[in-house]
Amino acid sequence: MSARICLLNSSRFLSHTCHFSRTPQNLFTAIKMYKLAGEERFLLWAVCSIQLQVHYSDGGEKLLLLAEGLLKKHIVSHSLHEPEAIMVYISILEQQAKYRDALEVLTGKLGSLLTVEVDRLRIQGRLLARAGDFADAANIFQKILELRPDDWECFLHYLGCLLEDDSYWCTEENVDPIHPPKKVLCKISPLSDELFDSRISNASAVVQKLQEDSQNKLLRGLFFANLEIERRKHMHGKGNDEKLLGALTDYWVRFGHLACFASDVEMFVEVLAPDKKTELLENLKKITPSASIITTKALGQSMTLLRLQVLCGNMFHRSDSELEHCAVQMTEIYCKNLPLSKDLDPQESMHGEEILSLICNLLVELFWRTQKFGYIIEAILVLEWGLTIGRYAYHYKILLLHLYSYLGAFPMAYEWYKCLDVKNILVETATHHILPQMLVSPLWVDLSNLLKDYLKFMDDHLRESAEHSFLAYRHRNYSKVVEFVQFKERLQNSSQYLVAKVEESILRLKQHAHSIEEEEAVLENLKSGIRLVELSNEIPSKPLTFNEDFQSRPWWTPTSEKNYLLGPHEEISYRARENLSQDLEAGVRRNIERRSLLPRMLYLSVQSVSTSIKENFEINGSLSDPKISTELKNLLERYAKMLGSTFENAVELVTGVSDGISSYKDFGTNLVEWFNFAVFLNAWNLSSGGCRSRTWHIVDSLLEKYIWEGVASLESTIFTPYENIRTLVQVVSEPLAWHGLILQACVRSSLPSGKRKKKTGSAELSSSPLYLALRDSTQSLCSTLEALLKWLIVNQSDDGKLEAILLSMQNDGNNDGPGQVFQILETSTSSMDSTELGHWITGAFKCWNTVEVARKLVTGKHVVLNEFIKNCESKFKSVQKLKQQLSQI
Repeated sequence: MSARICLLNSSRFLSHTCHFSRTPQNLFTAIKMYKLAGEERFLLWAVCSIQLQVHYSDGGEKLLLLAEGLLKKHIVSHSLHEPEAIMVYISILEQQAKYRDALEVLTGKLGSLLTVEVDRLRIQGRLLARAGDFADAANIFQKILELRPDDWECFLHYLGCLLEDDSYWCTEENVDPIHPPKKVLCKISPLSDELFDSRISNASAVVQKLQEDSQNKLLRGLFFANLEIERRKHMHGKGNDEKLLGALTDYWVRFGHLACFASDVEMFVEVLAPDKKTELLENLKKITPSASIITTKALGQSMTLLRLQVLCGNMFHRSDSELEHCAVQMTEIYCKNLPLSKDLDPQESMHGEEILSLICNLLVELFWRTQKFGYIIEAILVLEWGLTIGRYAYHYKILLLHLYSYLGAFPMAYEWYKCLDVKNILVETATHHILPQMLVSPLWVDLSNLLKDYLKFMDDHLRESAEHSFLAYRHRNYSKVVEFVQFKERLQNSSQYLVAKVEESILRLKQHAHSIEEEEAVLENLKSGIRLVELSNEIPSKPLTFNEDFQSRPWWTPTSEKNYLLGPHEEISYRARENLSQDLEAGVRRNIERRSLLPRMLYLSVQSVSTSIKENFEINGSLSDPKISTELKNLLERYAKMLGSTFENAVELVTGVSDGISSYKDFGTNLVEWFNFAVFLNAWNLSSGGCRSRTWHIVDSLLEKYIWEGVASLESTIFTPYENIRTLVQVVSEPLAWHGLILQACVRSSLPSGKRKKKTGSAELSSSPLYLALRDSTQSLCSTLEALLKWLIVNQSDDGKLEAILLSMQNDGNNDGPGQVFQILETSTSSMDSTELGHWITGAFKCWNTVEVARKLVTGKHVVLNEFIKNCESKFKSVQKLKQQLSQI
């Protein structure tokens, strides 16, 4: 009875905890349950726990031996009865590189548990390859190909074993499942030339024999196989360009109309020299139907040819006029083929839908070259126009989102993001399209909602992951148990998740910075910033994962950190998108570590200046709590180090910029962070008894000069990119806000309260250096905000902005410049009736209004400016209140 009760309690433990964690306690519980019940499921729970412990720690050899011993002992007494059980057993042996032992298990009695022959053969081939028996492995994979000739992955295994180049086995464990490589990763075959020729000929013979079967003639995998064989020849220095061009042409004839054609052949086209790429395009043009032929297949081939031109780099090496002519031709092709979609359901993708995306890319390229904003406006209109009939075209929405973000119309960008209807795990992979822009915008309510929704999804998913793993366990799907735990670990280490947690805390501080009392309540809720400091301490050793789908981003902004449109035109590779996460990691890690310190530094600054002011005005010469001052100094030193400087050099730099000896450009891209350093340095200096008026002047000068210079250089046109005002918004939202809070804390502490009596006379106090520094700093802040508000309010007017947008696309009858593409779209479709386009497409066009779309851009930018004004006004009011309070001292 006691054993049964213990088993029941253990089952409850399994149902209410993170069942398959990598903790020793979990393993101990699993083994205890197995000893009590002797059931296979509890044994496999223990083995899965061991696998996870080994995966996340070093020195797991003894644990793997334990798992193997438990399984062997159970097999002797009970055998195994589940297909998944044999899979787990083989994986334990594989982890120990006991491939021969695993093969004995697979080919023995237990192997009969795997009833699907192809699955069993696939495992056998893998084990043979890892054991170094490439010849037998190649034979096994050839058998699979004879059973399933369209199995592309199996062919890669077959060819890799045949050439002994580790094409799969050397990279399998290192491949990122979120960002898989676009091409087959392999080493150069170690075979001699004679042996290589013999084996590659064998591979060609196998593929040819499979293609001779009438049932296999149209299988894409076999066409891929011929292409891969030619690619391997090139890698071995035995390539034949004509054969590769012939194989590509054969594939084009069969599958050139498919949307996936360009991505299919990308890795094969890469091995060709530029002149051969041009030759390939010319060959394909000759066998492509005329654009006058209106069929879905002909349209598909036309679109593929356009994609290939981009892939080969030919498109963007053309002159401006050629590029513009190409965009016009694309538009004409799109309009001619629009009737093909008349019978489609409104929820279906339009035929030729991707042409508008290609046109958009060309227009953005033309803008980058010429800096004529009419091209950007035209790109927006083309996409908005496309969405009137293809409302579910997600790629249009993503492009629009980034174009509106570039111009600073964040409300429109956010609306299109919401229209993507991102759900489930896509919340993690797609939020990068909007989150970075919103973090630097003044739309704090929308940002708060975005962060809350994202964090809620992530927290809910992490909380429910235990239930997912338990469900997999109940269904005897043990390999999925391990996958679920590993996936949870990946989400927990998501760089975006950590950024969101840190920025959500900082956002709350920014939202309440107008009131010291409200800010202290927020800081109390954040545990005075201690938890975020702990996070910052963990970051250097914490593994970070990047789950963002970078491939879905536009070419001009491959990551949130990079936007080519902000710099001069240059030749770039539009396809170079691999390994982006590796390039990002150092910067993101440093940013999370640095930003996590802000709440704590703000808390310490407020506490230190409050205590220091009280003691200064009551008992001259007394200092504030040395622990607070010491901790703040330590954090400032860490902060400076994260900015690439020592504490002493950082102080010297902010002083030099304040005095005009150095330039703001010396702060680099971290200007806001340097300003934060100066603000908190001032607070520390005040509490440590340093030269107090000097650091007040440094902060005042930095903020005043930068904002006044920023206002003087700003342009008020509708075409001004948000980047021109972004840093100004951030300076007001953070360092200026923190400085204002420190002033509020100082003034509050200097005012008489209750029965407290000041030991310093009123006249003496009002003439003290500290009081004068507070007064001057408050006046400087007030004047700076007043000047900024005047400029913002004057430029808040929308007069002439709508007309400027519409005029930017007028080319006065010339056959060049912005406006041609959209004019063709409007005129071509307006001449078609419902018999050609169908009722729903015709009805959608009737709702189109160019002026309204232009007005949305104006309104979006107006909302952003208005929110920034509200932010400035709240700070201006709090500073004015400080002036009144200071006058009472």
